[in-house]
Amino acid sequence: MYQDTFEEDDLMAEVELVAQARYASNADYDDDFDVDVVSNHHHHQQQQQQQQSAQIPDGVRNFILSFYRNVLENNVLDLHNAYDNTFNKLSDKHYSKQPWPEAEVIAPLVNNDEVFLTLYRELYFRHLYRRMTPTIEHRFRSYENYCDLFNYILNSDGPVNLELPNQWLWDIIDEFIYQYQSFSNYRDRLKNKSEEEIALLKGNTQIWTTYSVLNVFYSLISKSRIMEQMLVSKNGGDMMEAAGEYGTRPLYKTLGYFSIIGLVRVHCLMGDFMLALKRMDNVVLSKKSIMARVTGCTLTTYYYVGFAYMMMRRYADAIKIFSDALAYIQRFKHYGRSYQLEQVSKKIDQIYALLAMCVSLCPTRLDETVHSPLRERHGEHISKMTKGEEGLQTFEELFQYACPKFISASPQLDGAPRPDLHATYVKLFLADVRNQIMLPTLRSFMKLYTTMGVEKLAKFLEISPEQLTTQLLMCKQKSRQIRKQENGNLLDGEYLPTSDLDFCLKQDVLHIAESKVGRRVGDWFLRQLNRCEDLVAGLEQKA
Repeated sequence: MYQDTFEEDDLMAEVELVAQARYASNADYDDDFDVDVVSNHHHHQQQQQQQQSAQIPDGVRNFILSFYRNVLENNVLDLHNAYDNTFNKLSDKHYSKQPWPEAEVIAPLVNNDEVFLTLYRELYFRHLYRRMTPTIEHRFRSYENYCDLFNYILNSDGPVNLELPNQWLWDIIDEFIYQYQSFSNYRDRLKNKSEEEIALLKGNTQIWTTYSVLNVFYSLISKSRIMEQMLVSKNGGDMMEAAGEYGTRPLYKTLGYFSIIGLVRVHCLMGDFMLALKRMDNVVLSKKSIMARVTGCTLTTYYYVGFAYMMMRRYADAIKIFSDALAYIQRFKHYGRSYQLEQVSKKIDQIYALLAMCVSLCPTRLDETVHSPLRERHGEHISKMTKGEEGLQTFEELFQYACPKFISASPQLDGAPRPDLHATYVKLFLADVRNQIMLPTLRSFMKLYTTMGVEKLAKFLEISPEQLTTQLLMCKQKSRQIRKQENGNLLDGEYLPTSDLDFCLKQDVLHIAESKVGRRVGDWFLRQLNRCEDLVAGLEQKA
């Protein structure tokens, strides 16, 4: 669908295009301007900035000075503490309902360092998106700032001398996609917009385009050679052999890796679930990967990979992915202190909801650490979803809560009606659910017998023998799915049985065989021992 590599000149062209648009509204000017008027206006602006700078609280001023010094010195440890803790505390104390000072106001404090001011604007707009409602001007300016940031990283002469914490690098990629998604949804809602806003959107169609967003990610991946590095690592080689000049730098390597996760998310938002999984070729989902260093990145990866599996009707693989994500959270219980704490908590709730639907469609034995909280949260929902037609509404409600906000890849500003993407994907999912809505009831009867006549089972289900035969074929087909193989790519796999219930039909008699999986008692005892040790350690700390 999209080309795998993008040239650096493409990104430069995109940035230059934005720079031209930035001043498009000032194209009409008078040659006979007054120099004194301009000089006085500039002097007045300087006075305003000096006054605003003087109003900055001392704690904020000291933070900016320290933050700037850490950026210059590439002090990643202190940067992480300032970014993840101090910035959030100062935001709560001084700017809970208002934006941070503009970059132009703090510029004199940091010697007008454009690189630092670009990084500061990234935090400024992210805080604004979080605490307030951004205007169309804010959306445009934030996009322009991201173009400046990525242009600096990708198009400088050689690798840039900049190191940032992994959490900040992930938040840059995550927020870039969020603002693109937010703008796409904002742009598609034309009913409540004024003529001026619509005119601005029509005159700035190059802002937040799908091409520019994908272009950034593919450029970062290409520059860092992260795909080549992971392929070498997967085959047992040294990643540094394929890293190149840029890939040896932590900034480029980490941004390249996070860009792969960003592509997975963007393709899922546009409904291309197969391409989303294809982007994960050679990416190993393990505790030692780069994603494991950032909780938000881990959850995002598992959420979108699992959702892609679910929409491709590979429910067994989706259950495995969701279970691994929840087991990871149970094991580490570290959400971080970044501004994304609320989003991380919501993402966990969404994963539980998706897992509940997948388990209802493909009954699977879960690990106790996942099964217990799942029953607490969605036990009633799971019960409803296994009761035939009554469960359709529950499926719909959970899907609407847990699915991402889908976006259109191209804008449509002519006012013509366009389909509701969210409703479209809900309808597609419910169509598959409706096809197999009777299967849970059918399985419950089949588990009670080893042999049974078709007519007898049809009477129990209150359907005709012909309809029962159709349902049995459906059950047989749904009990086999493509399953990912160990160490294989996410998209690959082979057809394997996913149910512990097997049957065959001979001369109108159903022969049923159930393979019972024994409980892994050893794992259960180990978990109880770990819980006991945690309890003792907690009591000793309080003593």
